[in-house]
Amino acid sequence: MEDHFVNRSNWIRAAVLGANDGILSTASIAIGVAAASDIRNPIVLASLAGLVAGAFSMAAGEYVSVSSQVDIEQADLEREKQELEDMPEEELQELAEIYEGRGLNKEIALEVAKQLTAHNALEAHARDELGINEITKANPLQAAIASSASFLVGGLLPLLVAIFMPIDYMIQAQYFFAILFLIILGAVSAKTGGSNIYKSVGRITFWGTIAMVMTALVGYWFGVKIG
Repeated sequence: MEDHFVNRSNWIRAAVLGANDGILSTASIAIGVAAASDIRNPIVLASLAGLVAGAFSMAAGEYVSVSSQVDIEQADLEREKQELEDMPEEELQELAEIYEGRGLNKEIALEVAKQLTAHNALEAHARDELGINEITKANPLQAAIASSASFLVGGLLPLLVAIFMPIDYMIQAQYFFAILFLIILGAVSAKTGGSNIYKSVGRITFWGTIAMVMTALVGYWFGVKIG
């Protein structure tokens, strides 16, 4: 069986979201603090705190949100299972109408519905009526791990910049390396997902730039010197 790109959509989405947030959140925190401080310690400490908090937040957020999706899917499946027991003929006709609406003539649509119902009625209705299948089915633990791990990897990069780059050029260095990391992330995610690399890179760098610029402005506007 071919390995289509859509088969990877769930974990790619979670991993890209986590890495993107890790890079942007940590770099933005470092830029914001650097705009109000001329010493390294507050920048590193704030970046580290943001990295740890963000990783746990991403894991918890993904797990809770995807678990909610699983609950909804399970409730729909249970309702569909009951309907198949209570009114099998109506459900068979409903399935046939779905196939007819997709281009099959009435006789063939009914025959396909009968054969799929005989094979696995709930699976047929889950896939063709509810849009639930093994590819799109939510996996809370997978999403949580992918998001948290990728956030840590993404956020570690601007943290290293905060630790090792000259303090006088911290804001410029954070912006430069964050954009570089985002370009690499956009290219890798596009390649993995089989999408357009230029669109992916352009989208991720555009919004990343806005986030970092706004955070730097907050640091300047408050005008509070740390340290």
